[in-house]
Amino acid sequence: MLLRNITLHDFGAYRGEQSLDLTTEKGRPIVLIGGLNGCGKTTLLDAIQLALYGNRARCSGRGNSSYDTYLRESINRLADPEDGARVAVEFSILLEGEEHRYHVSRSWRIPAGKKLDESLEITVNGKPEWGLSEGWVDHIEGLLPLEVASLFFFDGEKLEELADPDQASNIIRSAVHSLLGVSGVERLRTDLLVLERRIQTSAADEGSQAKIAALGAELEELASAIGDAVQRRGSLNNRLKAAMYRAEQARVRFAKEGGEVFRRFATLKAENDGVAATLKATNDTLVNTVAAGPLPLLLLREQLDTVREHAQREHRADQAAEVLSVLRERDSWLTDLFRDATGPDQIARIEKELSADREERDAQARAPRELNVPHDMLAQLSALDDTLSRDRTLAVELVERAIKEQARFDATDRLLASKPEDEDEIRSLMDAQSAALDAVSVLRAEQARIETDLEELRARHRGQDAELERELRKQKLHDKVDKMEARVKEYSASTRGILERYAAALLTRHIGRLEVAVLDSFSKLMRKKNLVADLHIDTKDFSLALTGSDGQPLESGRLSAGERQLLALSLLWGVARVAGNRLPSVIDTPLGRLDSKHREQLVERYFPHAGDQVLLLSTDEEIDERLFHKLESSIARSYTLTHDNETFTTSVRQGYLWPTGETHVA
Repeated sequence: MLLRNITLHDFGAYRGEQSLDLTTEKGRPIVLIGGLNGCGKTTLLDAIQLALYGNRARCSGRGNSSYDTYLRESINRLADPEDGARVAVEFSILLEGEEHRYHVSRSWRIPAGKKLDESLEITVNGKPEWGLSEGWVDHIEGLLPLEVASLFFFDGEKLEELADPDQASNIIRSAVHSLLGVSGVERLRTDLLVLERRIQTSAADEGSQAKIAALGAELEELASAIGDAVQRRGSLNNRLKAAMYRAEQARVRFAKEGGEVFRRFATLKAENDGVAATLKATNDTLVNTVAAGPLPLLLLREQLDTVREHAQREHRADQAAEVLSVLRERDSWLTDLFRDATGPDQIARIEKELSADREERDAQARAPRELNVPHDMLAQLSALDDTLSRDRTLAVELVERAIKEQARFDATDRLLASKPEDEDEIRSLMDAQSAALDAVSVLRAEQARIETDLEELRARHRGQDAELERELRKQKLHDKVDKMEARVKEYSASTRGILERYAAALLTRHIGRLEVAVLDSFSKLMRKKNLVADLHIDTKDFSLALTGSDGQPLESGRLSAGERQLLALSLLWGVARVAGNRLPSVIDTPLGRLDSKHREQLVERYFPHAGDQVLLLSTDEEIDERLFHKLESSIARSYTLTHDNETFTTSVRQGYLWPTGETHVA
């Protein structure tokens, strides 16, 4: 499928009729549409979806408005409501090897005093198809299912959301079932089951038929209710994500303006006062208790050693003086004792040794008493050493404690000093954050209610379906059921089994191809070549699991915001490649949330190869002059959206507008 033209007449900001030729050529798949913010780029994307899908279109400007209100508000403010507005899309598609050109024109107006009047006109190969207009919803689902379109028509700013694991699972599920043909097999199995039930129903008696019909009607009502609940849940999930984003933004603004300090000011003040008191007590103990004792004597360590030496010397002198007279008597007694037993030479030698000993002790005894220290001075000095050692250990502990407490005090003091001065503004931010969190809580509660309702509906559906099956099993084939119907039922059941096995094999095959395509796409887009070594898609819940270069699981939360966006693009690109690039890609604000390096990766490696047709709706800051030249060889056509600030209208002209005002005409 390729888009060939889009026309807008008095739609949104587009005044009058504006038409863009979207045809591309081989090797030049890109149509570049540039404009400043608010010029109507997103309106173009909305117009394509509105023309194709009408009330089911997922237009960004619709929000929670009703379809009637959205169409009314989409008429250009300068246009006559009775003339209304129109959007038209022309596209070509290959059906059974032949090209068919579709022209889809959707218009609406508000006649005076009447309700809104909407009309849809379809032409195929230039011929009006009035019957096709009535069944267009089913026909376009066969050509391009809405779920598939959401994979190819999207806002680039939503890539962060698409990178969420749950969203990735939804993308893979939609792609495999809708785009790659698995849903067709499932529908065929369902149709065969319906056929079997019809055969059984036709064989039942009238009472059973009525009961079976009632059960079938109830099942249809429950299925419709389940579908509505699922749709409400999807809408609510989008609202919840938007509310969570707003809450996060409010939290960031609150924190940036010093909100956390403001909120915790009383606690921080109490903590600061407590630390100050503890610090004062520690310092008081250090100064008034430890430092007031003998601890300062550590500064006189050398002098204390000198005093100890003098005390030891005087102690030895006193000891020598006390024993000298005793030694003289002992020496005289010894010489007399040995005089008769030994010769004169030995006695002379003994007397000499004893005399030398007395002289040495006499010299010690005559040593000067400079300090005249008490006799217990050495014991006092030893006790002082023990006290100083103990006090020094305690002082070190107190100093270290004081340093830590001072650091804590300084940290809390700095936080207290950063308290915002404008309390009214910070209270306003606090109220905004509280309101945003309250909105998230309300939506979460509503989400829980919807989930409960949905589960109840599904339980009732399962119960009714089981009862219907039991009722059908109770019935015996009516005599009028011939052998052909019995054979059809038998062959249908057999075929359903074959289709079930075929669907499983088809799913496994597509998942395998998709894994290879997504990993290859991600590798081409990433600057960090060895970040992801492998990825796996679960065939049951379609969850995406990454494996790092170290062979360990790699959580998506470890990827940067830009890397997650590239992963989302790789997923979409991989889907397109597996599907054969048969569909156009329309990307609004494609580079809005990416840094310069990632932008170059997309410009060089993704956009020229994303498919046979790629429509880029870009601002002048996203694709600037440098990136344009990198992309130029792949551009088939380029346009600029010019907005008149006086009339608030937008017009289209050829060529891409530079920030300097120069225009390039493709």
